[in-house]
Amino acid sequence: MKILVIEDNKDIAENIADYLEPLGHTLDFAADGVTGLHLAVTQRFDVIVLDLMLPGIDGITLCQKLRQEGKVNTPVIMLTARDQLDDKLMGFQAGADDYLVKPFSVKELEVRIQALLKRSQSAPVDMKLKLADLQYNPDTLEAYRAEQKLELNPIQRRLLEILLKNTGRVVSREELERHIWGDILPDNDILRTHIYSLRNIIDKPFDKKLLHTIHGAGYRLFDDQSGIDK
Repeated sequence: MKILVIEDNKDIAENIADYLEPLGHTLDFAADGVTGLHLAVTQRFDVIVLDLMLPGIDGITLCQKLRQEGKVNTPVIMLTARDQLDDKLMGFQAGADDYLVKPFSVKELEVRIQALLKRSQSAPVDMKLKLADLQYNPDTLEAYRAEQKLELNPIQRRLLEILLKNTGRVVSREELERHIWGDILPDNDILRTHIYSLRNIIDKPFDKKLLHTIHGAGYRLFDDQSGIDK
C-alpha cells in the first residue's frame, strides 16, 4: 500500500514510518501543507494520513482543495489533538473519511488505514438509486437532487447508498456503523456528525425533507407526500 503522510511533527512521522514500513507499506512524507497538497494531486496514493495543524496550508484547507479543486478521492484519515465535535465536523465537511485524536496508537492507525482502503476498493453496484428528486449512482459515485450535482465525501456517499437501498425502512445506528466501519467502531458522535453533514447537503438547500431521524431507533429516507415530518 502506498501511503502519503502529511505531518510536521518529526517524532510522529518517524513513529508511523517505523511501524508501517516493516509491514510492507510504501510511505511518502511531507512536513508542510503546500508540499503535501502537491504530492497528493500529482501522485497516486492508496491512503492519505493528514495532520490538522500544518505550516503553509492547514489540514482543513488542504483537504478542501484536494476534494474540490484537485478532484482527488483518495481516502483521508485526519490526525489532530482536537477532540471537539465542531472540529470533527469541520474535518468531515472538508472531505476527511476518518478522524484519529492524538496521542494515538500506530497499530490503531494501521487498522483504520486498512479499513479505509477496503471500503474504497469495494465493488460499486451497477444501478441508480432514487427517491423523489434525489438519485445516486454507485457506479459513477455521482449524486444529484433536483438535477443539481451534490458533492459528497466517501462516507457520505456510503451512507446515502445504504439509506437509499433501504428507502422507507428505519436503519439503526448500529447497522449503519457496521456497514461503514465494520468491527472498528468509531467515537459515539461520529455517525451523528456524518448524518448532520449529509442532511445539510441533500436536504437543507431544498424544499422537501427526505432524511428523517427516528429518535431512539435510527434514520430513514422517505418521501412524505403530505410534506409533514412524521
